Amino acid sequence: MIISKTPFRLSLFGGGTDFPSYYLKNGGCVVGGTINKYCYVTARYLPNVFDYKHRIVWSRNETVNNYKQIFHPTVRSVFKFMNIKKGLEIHYQGDLQKNSGLGTSSAFCVGLFNALYNLENKQVSRKKLSLNAIHVEQKMLKENCGSQDQIWASFGGFNIIRFKKNGSFTVNTIKKSKKNLDNLDTNMFLVYTGINRFSEDIEKDKIKNLDKNFKNLDKITQITNSFIKQIDNNFTIDLCGDLMSEYWNIKKKLSNKVSNPFINELYDEGINNGAIGGKIIGSGGGGFLLFCCKKNKQKKFLNGFKKLPIIRFKFTNRGSEIIFKNK
Repeated sequence: MIISKTPFRLSLFGGGTDFPSYYLKNGGCVVGGTINKYCYVTARYLPNVFDYKHRIVWSRNETVNNYKQIFHPTVRSVFKFMNIKKGLEIHYQGDLQKNSGLGTSSAFCVGLFNALYNLENKQVSRKKLSLNAIHVEQKMLKENCGSQDQIWASFGGFNIIRFKKNGSFTVNTIKKSKKNLDNLDTNMFLVYTGINRFSEDIEKDKIKNLDKNFKNLDKITQITNSFIKQIDNNFTIDLCGDLMSEYWNIKKKLSNKVSNPFINELYDEGINNGAIGGKIIGSGGGGFLLFCCKKNKQKKFLNGFKKLPIIRFKFTNRGSEIIFKNK
């Protein structure tokens, strides 16, 4: 039996520029990091005494005799990619709600690859894990998704990920001890909107309007580069909050599905209760709002959101890892 532990991610700046349709023409750049919220994938070979070959346990319990019968699209595609022959039992568990903008789908895909490779006693690099997950999601499943989530799930850490026009990428870790970055997560809160959405629908709408959105994505790149430049200069929490709000205002222009009256109301409530900036996490339309709020305003901020789940978190340094192995 193998158990993998894979972190969810929190993208701060640059979302949208990690889509191949953009970075293959312009290059792209994202900044953010993995957080101490995880998904766990358990994998074991299934003895042939059962009247089924594979068992997949997630929000439903699947028992099938051929991988082609598996309903879960990621599991089905990963089994096909790895040419799985032996019977397997797969269990999924997660710390936070799926479809919430924290890269949960890609974290599961990376975690599943990591568990299955280790079950076969194969060692693979973090780069291979991320490239395999990108291939499954973008090529096999034809999903309208970017390329940052898979990389963060594989590599872990607080990073600058740059996407090149030739399709390659680089990962540069930012040491959070620089300036105030080590205290960044103590001034941030995730507020759950209660809206569970499929990012596929929103991203499809963004891509449909890609030509119109190129200028907005260029502006997002400028904001991202502004944040990166300030890391080694005069970084402050106030600057981060201001850039987040500037980014949010541009992101809403990418698609009318990114926000809605309820999300706008929650955002305004957060600012009125002391937050210095915020934005939606992921593609938008629901999931989590991220707010930046300094310590002297946090009591008022928390009191303003008593009826909604608020998640505290810490940035982490580790990507997908194996936490249990017994063969």
